Amino acid sequence: MLGFQPYETFQLLIETGGVDRTNTLLIAACDAYSRRGKPTHPEMEQFEALAGRLFPIAGAQARAKGAAILGRAEMLSPALEKLVVDNIGEDLNSFLAGAADLSEATMIDVITRYDVPAAATLAARADLSNVVLAKLFQMNSRKVYRALASNTAIVPRGAYLSALARSAQMDHMVAEALANRDDFDAALLAPAFFDLSDDHRLKVIQAFTERQTPVAPISKTIEQLTVANAELTKALMKLFSENRRPEVTRLLSQITGLDEVRCGQIAHDVTGASLFVILRAFGCTAYDGLKVLIHATSHDTERSRALADFASLFGNVTPESMAYLMSAWRGEVNLLELNKPEYKPFTESRRRASSTLAPAHNPVVDQAIEALARIGVRRAG
Repeated sequence: MLGFQPYETFQLLIETGGVDRTNTLLIAACDAYSRRGKPTHPEMEQFEALAGRLFPIAGAQARAKGAAILGRAEMLSPALEKLVVDNIGEDLNSFLAGAADLSEATMIDVITRYDVPAAATLAARADLSNVVLAKLFQMNSRKVYRALASNTAIVPRGAYLSALARSAQMDHMVAEALANRDDFDAALLAPAFFDLSDDHRLKVIQAFTERQTPVAPISKTIEQLTVANAELTKALMKLFSENRRPEVTRLLSQITGLDEVRCGQIAHDVTGASLFVILRAFGCTAYDGLKVLIHATSHDTERSRALADFASLFGNVTPESMAYLMSAWRGEVNLLELNKPEYKPFTESRRRASSTLAPAHNPVVDQAIEALARIGVRRAG
């Protein structure tokens, strides 16, 4: 068999030799099988029977070494995969990650052991069946969900989409992984907004571009205050220009109903992303809103580019959608409503077309900067 002594000879050696000989036989047999390439069905059956005899009576070290060698074979039956998984020890995750094929039975067996690192390794594979995926999503493990969120072979839809969106609210690493994906609706990351990187916060806002949203619970509060819009932007501009951010925190807390900790985050967010949401939700135009953002943000050499992006967003996202985003921060909405056809985002091609409308030198940005310059001159005088 397999180019060396026939099966009966191995049987005889097992029966007449001790553990040392069994160890040697196991490693030799596993090595021969792994070098065989693609075995015939009878060869695989013979080796299964032989390995089934050798593994239980070999020493622990030999079992681990034999399993590691066997794990490199081109083809393994479910029975042989089980022998590898049961005996390979610390190299289990390497085997699960590197195996060209794994049977569904083996994957389910690993998951049912609730070995979290092993399950997380499986969750990163591209060949997961729906049965295996369902069992992985049932695991209450951040490590597993992080792997699932990063696995672009998994299409985020239906129950999987809901589970990933909920997990993103509890784990910033899941939120970041999902934000990196082009096939995940970034609007669903709204509750994790403050856990995201600067670029991904903008990505969440951009996901609301020219998009209809359900009526936000906070809308009535905003309607009562929009009459004082000019006074609000003027007050914010003054407070930011004098770096009185604690007072900005209190003001935002009074008008938004958000808790003071969250308002403090907004007041100290030097990217301006969260402040943009507030300004646009209260109906601020690009001209007035940018005057506040110029004082509130710190972009250094990229300042003009960032302001141009915000100018474009003032034109492309509605106050209603930003009010909805604020309500998501307050936990008042079910974000999965955005999956309804009437609230779906535009296609990527249309979104790209709309993004080209923002010129390199945005006139609204230029006007806001000029207005601020005039204010500075008057103060100096």
